[in-house]
Amino acid sequence: MHVHSIDRLARNTNDLNNLVNSLNDRGITIIFHKENLIFSHDIAQSAMNKLMFQMLAAFAEFERSMIRERQKEGIAKAKAKGLYKGRKRKVDYSEVQNAMRKERATFRSVARQFGVGVATVQRALKIDIKNGD
Repeated sequence: MHVHSIDRLARNTNDLNNLVNSLNDRGITIIFHKENLIFSHDIAQSAMNKLMFQMLAAFAEFERSMIRERQKEGIAKAKAKGLYKGRKRKVDYSEVQNAMRKERATFRSVARQFGVGVATVQRALKIDIKNGD
C-alpha cells in the first residue's frame, strides 16, 4: 500500500498504530513516501524506524488538533461578528409548513413540490412543532 504521508492514513496515533499493525498482519506492506518509511510483515522493524513512526504520528495528531482548535476559534469570532451563519436553506420552512397544513399532503409530495428531500420536510415540521404552532 502506497501512502503519501503518515497523516493521510489516520487522524490519531492509536488508530494509525492499529491500522498499520492490522495491515501488516494481513501481509500488506505500507510505504510512506514523504517520510521514506516502509512497514512490512516480513521485515523486522528497527527501533529507529518505530521511533520515527511514533514521533511523526504524534506530530500529525498534534497538528490536526491545532488546526481544529484554530478553526473553532475562527468560527466563534465570525459568529460573534454575525458573519458565520451556515449554509442558506434551499426552501423557506414556513412555506413547507403551510403546504403540509393546507393540503394535508404527504411528506413525499411536499418534498417533490419544493424540490427538496423528505428529511427537509420533516425537519421543517419538527421546527414548527418546537415553536408551538
